[in-house]
Amino acid sequence: MPEMEIRARRGHPDFLDLPWQLKLLDWDVDNTDGRLVRMAHGVSRHVVRFVQYEGRVYALKSTEEAVARREYDLLRGLAEARLPVVEAVGVVTGRTAPDGEALGAVLITRYLDFALPYRYLFGNPTGMDLRPRLVDAGIILLARLHLEGFFWGDCSLNNILFRRDAGALMAYLVDAETGEHRPSITDAMREHDLEIARINIAGDLTDLIASGRIPEIDVAAAVDDVVTRYRALWDELTHVEEFPSSQRHRIEGRIRRLEDMGFDVAEVSLRPTEGGATIQMRPVLLEEGHHARELEGLTGLRVQENQARRFLADITSWQAYLSEVEGRDVPRAVAAARWLEEVYGPHIVVPEELADRLEPAELFHELLEHRWFLSEQRGEHVSNEEALADYVASVLGTRPPERLVVDDEDD
Repeated sequence: MPEMEIRARRGHPDFLDLPWQLKLLDWDVDNTDGRLVRMAHGVSRHVVRFVQYEGRVYALKSTEEAVARREYDLLRGLAEARLPVVEAVGVVTGRTAPDGEALGAVLITRYLDFALPYRYLFGNPTGMDLRPRLVDAGIILLARLHLEGFFWGDCSLNNILFRRDAGALMAYLVDAETGEHRPSITDAMREHDLEIARINIAGDLTDLIASGRIPEIDVAAAVDDVVTRYRALWDELTHVEEFPSSQRHRIEGRIRRLEDMGFDVAEVSLRPTEGGATIQMRPVLLEEGHHARELEGLTGLRVQENQARRFLADITSWQAYLSEVEGRDVPRAVAAARWLEEVYGPHIVVPEELADRLEPAELFHELLEHRWFLSEQRGEHVSNEEALADYVASVLGTRPPERLVVDDEDD
């Protein structure tokens, strides 16, 4: 009989204090020494439990050993490709009950702080309709995975978590059990994946209607729109464009459009057509995160794409301000370092009891929005300090905690 083994990455708990001799279904607060927590999450075909260590939450999924090891490796590979996925932390194998019954393996992943399941967003307590943003985020995630050569095989709203991204949402893959990672995937595989997504999302929306979380909608029309928008995005990312050789400036225009969407074009393929009158252009290497990588290079901050876009604009404004005040051209790298120390850092500090409402990057984005609102309202410039005080008093305190969203439904 194999001995139990916990294979866990460094920087995380060893998980030895958990009751591995019990089925996950039988875990409760008492036999986990209070570590068990109820987190909001999608519907899963497996038993999933959540445990907390010093403010960090981990998801434990019961499955078969080969499946757990394969999904662990898939998640690691996707993360190394800088794709938005949950962090694979470890695999537990060789579990047995006191009577000798084999209990199967467990995959351990880190639960994303400030991650929101779609059911929470559809019942969004702030009153904003986030459905279009949620759909857009899911479509971008699926396209990114396909560009990387990943066939998901089970795309659904249940298998995605969302994080706020400067007013938009960013989607993260949660479950990769049915996935395949290849150098590239065929159009037939993409279409099959898209059809699976269409069927699964239709079921997710039907469940939301039945539970009263959303009003009656035309589900068929909604999922058809998802498919149409995915295909439009894929076409923009990959289609071959032909134009006269005298209009080579259109190469830069295409690249700028893709960068505006958040995709970095590292390489393009240019091919003169027969006779040399026209040029065919196709993006070859595409990575999302153009602005996020630029911001990280300047400041070391790792944030999401829309947040990075907004922060880069604020750094540009700060650079112009410093140059005017000091009467000299301030280099961008110097301005970025001073922005981090003098602007960003001091203005993400809020009372401890409100620190779980928004992650720091999203809080700073909302602060910038609030500063603009106050300045427009008063007809004069409002400082960051004054805007932060007003924002904390009038807005942040009214928001629900989102760092760890607790499950409010029965199993």
